[in-house]
Amino acid sequence: MAKNEKNLSSLGKSLSEANKKARLKDLQNEQILSREEMEIANDLQAKANSAGMKLVPQRRVKNNTPFAQFMQRNWRYLNEQKYITTAEKAFLIDIMPFLGFGSNCIVENPEAKQQLPLTQEGIGKIIGKNKSQMSKIVAPLVKKGILEKTEGAIEDNNVRSFAIYVNPHIIYSGDRDNVNATLQTMFQRHMKNKILKNLPVRFF
Repeated sequence: MAKNEKNLSSLGKSLSEANKKARLKDLQNEQILSREEMEIANDLQAKANSAGMKLVPQRRVKNNTPFAQFMQRNWRYLNEQKYITTAEKAFLIDIMPFLGFGSNCIVENPEAKQQLPLTQEGIGKIIGKNKSQMSKIVAPLVKKGILEKTEGAIEDNNVRSFAIYVNPHIIYSGDRDNVNATLQTMFQRHMKNKILKNLPVRFF
């Protein structure tokens, strides 16, 4: 019995050592920087610290879940200015789930690889608004610089369709530190109007 226990104890130690070695090998394989590179990185960090700066590692996206955000301070400011109506606010909330990531265009499915813009009529169908109601909401929001329309293809009934985009200073689906250049150009002129030019937060 004692001999068996001794053998088991010896086996346990061997397995433990094997596990340690395997783990060490895994850590070495996972190591991003070599020892020499780590020394250089530490050197750079020390210089940055002495200059009152901080080296920030690149953020990694943990998942691809689409999202849209209200710019809180800007939204509060627009409310204080009574710049948008209750119906317009409700519309903006309704279209949030359909904002394409990065493009800020109202699309059929933000999770699709190929994001197809929704026409004004298509938007009305998904949020329960008829053609007249949509016109009364969209046209003023375009004039106020909250929305922008770009011409698309001519549909079967010979009517030109439009893709609709949301000003990223109000609601944005994307990286706020890297707003799409086309989107910036699209809304640049609106940012000069007497209300929007005083928004508390500006991305461009």
